[in-house]
Amino acid sequence: MKAKPLILISNDDGYHAKGMKSLINFIRDIGDIVVCAPESTRSGFSRAFSATTPLTLKEREIRGINDAPQDSGEENFCKIYSCSGTPVDCLKMAYNRLCPKKPDLVLGGINHGGNESTNCHYSGTVGIVMEGALKGIPSIAFSLCDFDDEADFEPMRQMVRKIVKKVLNEGLPSYVCLNVNVPKEWNGEMKICRMAHGHWRQEVDARVHPGNGKPYYWMTGYYQNDEPLAEDTDAWAIAQGYAAITPLTVDHTADIDFTL
Repeated sequence: MKAKPLILISNDDGYHAKGMKSLINFIRDIGDIVVCAPESTRSGFSRAFSATTPLTLKEREIRGINDAPQDSGEENFCKIYSCSGTPVDCLKMAYNRLCPKKPDLVLGGINHGGNESTNCHYSGTVGIVMEGALKGIPSIAFSLCDFDDEADFEPMRQMVRKIVKKVLNEGLPSYVCLNVNVPKEWNGEMKICRMAHGHWRQEVDARVHPGNGKPYYWMTGYYQNDEPLAEDTDAWAIAQGYAAITPLTVDHTADIDFTL
């Protein structure tokens, strides 16, 4: 009998987030699952990890997690933990302390909010799958472009299952992971895209404390797509209602002719 795959899941919205519950339920019957996710929101932590701070780990139970079908007579297990650290801390913790074997797949998400274009560099969800790719594990990040805590993830079910099964069966190239972003108003179609070029503007909002008169600052701003007419990018695909699938690589080496 072929061994069941082991799927390791994390996120940056916290172990209790609806997107996490939805992802688990979508793939509950596909394999054994280990979840290790932050105990609270860690959005924007990218690939940060806790080099100087000790971590805690707790086993959790989450309401709303469905039982997997027992078609083989043996129920798939689903172990859920929270960690006090960052998303990458969670993945490192699970890989080294919680997984009974090397995972066959790493999943990040489903994130509440998009991680397309250069925003993926800030994303804890994408940081998770970059870490998975570094460990030689096929890895996929899923995001829905809806920040609502009660966002409706159900339309993603069949797409998530299709991509998960394909990657489990066929794998991914070394050091490559997938970044999947689905618009709130999805047309049901998918496109393979490259990452759009863009940047953030007016990122710091300076204010004055009303009590002591001292300055303080909010990190804010807005994202600007620098190539809005380029039809091969993830930002364009999402704007047109498509789910964007963007292959990302851990190898940041630029292919340029640079000499001294």
